[in-house]
Amino acid sequence: MSLMLAGGLAAFRWSEQAGYRALADAAVQQLELYSAGLDIEIARHESIPSIMALDEDLLALLGTPRNAELQGRVNKRLTNLNVRAGSLSLFVLDPAGRVLATSNWYEPDSTMGSDLSKTSLFTEAMQGGQSRSFIASSDRGAPEYHFVHVIRQQGLISGLAAVKTSLEAIESMWTALAAVSPSDRLLVVDENDVVIMSSVRAWKFKSANPLAPERSIGPFESSKYPTQAIEPLDIQPVRALEHGTQLVQLASADAESSTGLYVAQERAMPRSGWRLITLSDASGVRSQARGSAVGGAAVAGLAGVLVLYLRQRRRAIASQQSARLALQEANDALELRVEERTSELHRANEALVVEVAERRRTEEQLRAAQGDLIQAGKLSTLGQMSAGITHEINQPLTALRALSENTCQLLAIGRTADVERNLHTIAALTERIGRITAQLKSFAWKASVPADPIPVAATVSSALEMLRNRLEGTQVEVHVDVPKRAWVACDPYRLEQVLLNLMSNALDAMKQTPVKVLHVEGRIDGERIHLQVSDTGCGMSEAVMQRLFEPFFSTKSPGEGLGLGLVISSSIVREFGGVLRARTGTSGTVFEFDLTRVEVKDHA
Repeated sequence: MSLMLAGGLAAFRWSEQAGYRALADAAVQQLELYSAGLDIEIARHESIPSIMALDEDLLALLGTPRNAELQGRVNKRLTNLNVRAGSLSLFVLDPAGRVLATSNWYEPDSTMGSDLSKTSLFTEAMQGGQSRSFIASSDRGAPEYHFVHVIRQQGLISGLAAVKTSLEAIESMWTALAAVSPSDRLLVVDENDVVIMSSVRAWKFKSANPLAPERSIGPFESSKYPTQAIEPLDIQPVRALEHGTQLVQLASADAESSTGLYVAQERAMPRSGWRLITLSDASGVRSQARGSAVGGAAVAGLAGVLVLYLRQRRRAIASQQSARLALQEANDALELRVEERTSELHRANEALVVEVAERRRTEEQLRAAQGDLIQAGKLSTLGQMSAGITHEINQPLTALRALSENTCQLLAIGRTADVERNLHTIAALTERIGRITAQLKSFAWKASVPADPIPVAATVSSALEMLRNRLEGTQVEVHVDVPKRAWVACDPYRLEQVLLNLMSNALDAMKQTPVKVLHVEGRIDGERIHLQVSDTGCGMSEAVMQRLFEPFFSTKSPGEGLGLGLVISSSIVREFGGVLRARTGTSGTVFEFDLTRVEVKDHA
């Protein structure tokens, strides 16, 4: 099989290279003929503007542009010259770009009096003394070429002589030749890599990507083409061939051309700045090469079969003598190997059972330690808040004492209405103390509640309520933007612990900053809810950012933190199905995580 593949591959390569070489040779010859014909057609009219500049009446008209009699004689003379030259039209421009005389003065769409000062053929001629310009006709898109020469009198520019000639005849000849030989394609691209002439009419005025990748295309004057949107004609180089030709891949969706491999030959036309490209269909080369590969593989296969037969006949005699002995030895070795493998599997199974039991015990211990660590984080947070909580409860207790004494005095003098109002106030204060203690009790409780749907906004408000005493007098602006329809299924107290830890860190980071803004934002994104806690603090360095979630790492002063808050918060968020991340914001630090959203119909 390897010999057949090698023989087939060698035959395929040889036949393919020979086919491409033949196409490349033919492409070079055709390119010379096409290029010479196009150059001759362009050069045939190049000297006409110089001939026009020798006419005395024309020179006199440039000096007296309002002389109607002189203008009429020049028009007729240009008409006769245009017929003899076989061009489309001849015309004369004054230095301002206005047409003074033209060979088509008698036609309804005559260019007499037209202002051509904004066109490239006028501006380039005024700058360089002459210009060559391709402009497609606006009605049929036929290729037209303009030669413009500056006319000087006494060293000054007195006007311009121009000729417009059509290249449609030579393009029609290419189209006819392509009909006879449909495997060949011919196209001319200008300096903007736009196809301006082609034997395939569907390719005209499409953008042909350059065969040389280093060539760049700059901005171009789109008014030269009949359409503003230049569609692409995708020609991709595959590999280089002989004589400077290339094998290219053509991808085209029009009906006049086919996709596939072509041999491309390119020639520059310095006179016009164009490039002439021929494309020869290379699909037949691959078909011929495959046929050669089949033949080569067949010959190699026959030779290989003969060699294999002779070798196998020699081996068969020797193998018959040793087969019985080898079979017996293999059977004995197999039985021994099965016995050894069975023993190994039994020992491995016993070790695996021991390892599984050990891993289960380790996981149970890890979960227990993790729960204790989370509870320690809660108690640490409560300890840091104890002073503020004591102040929060002392305020209503002081008010209760004063109201009780005032109520006794009011009751003694019979002011029952004031007594009733004091009693309502006392009831409200006791309810406030109950809310504070209940909130602390639920936050400190170690056991996790069932994962029922909870509103994120309420959890954020509960965390801020626990920080209310710390926020008083700090001049911190708190901005909360959490949608009411944002609900998640998780332990509310553990989520509150995460938010409380992130908010506390944000307040610590803003102690020394003049602008203090705490921003809590919630955003719904499909099935996820993204939460962000950001501050306007001093921020963190890259080195600190990389160690944020390491246990016992803290940027606070000794005694102010254990370095476990972010570790515990990250673990809680991970249990909820999210990831806690930190990044540097526009000012300060941003902590963010996302949770799975729960749809609650009654609160939508």
